[in-house]
Amino acid sequence: QVQVVESGGGLAQPGGSLRLSCTASGLNSDEYNIGWFRQVPGREREGISCINHGDGRHDYDESIQGRFTISRESAKNTVTLQMSSLKPEDTAVYYCAVDVARFRACELRRDSYDYWGQGTQVTVST
Repeated sequence: QVQVVESGGGLAQPGGSLRLSCTASGLNSDEYNIGWFRQVPGREREGISCINHGDGRHDYDESIQGRFTISRESAKNTVTLQMSSLKPEDTAVYYCAVDVARFRACELRRDSYDYWGQGTQVTVST
């Protein structure tokens, strides 16, 4: 059974920071890419960042304006999303997703991903 698990969501004040983590298990290979998406009720799920497994290259959606950073931890099946300078409009459910293609650069497209976590709520409010 493939499992994708997010953690680190919660409540932050505007201008504050949160760090999200994602781990995946149950896959035949660890050569997978990971993406972060977010969704507001009534809107489409949108990609915000992703990272390749092999070379560590990454991509960001322009909407985050340099405020978020994606990286791999020493445990290479763990990816973090460091979120800083948070704004109320960042409030959403954040999802981690796994793309099992070994040699494809990561993409910020929902249909590129094979497995999804359950989501973690991020709320930015005073």
